[in-house]
Amino acid sequence: MHFVAHINIMPLKELLDPQGKAVNSSLHNLGLTQIQNVRVGKHMTLNVEAKDKAEAEALVTDACKKLLANLVMESFEVNITEA
Repeated sequence: MHFVAHINIMPLKELLDPQGKAVNSSLHNLGLTQIQNVRVGKHMTLNVEAKDKAEAEALVTDACKKLLANLVMESFEVNITEA
């Protein structure tokens, strides 16, 4: 079966997010001072071939743990849908 994995990777809440701070500052410079606490992460989309949704989720989770996310500094969320 074909699945699509949507992965959101974000810096851990406990860690400083320099990119988020830069975006937050730029937004304030543009007069958008109502926007606060910007955090910048990554979104990835993968096509996965697996026998079922559980296997697809396990494969993608393994990929995140081994390569796609730095677990020391980032957390990730996986959402699997049928293609």
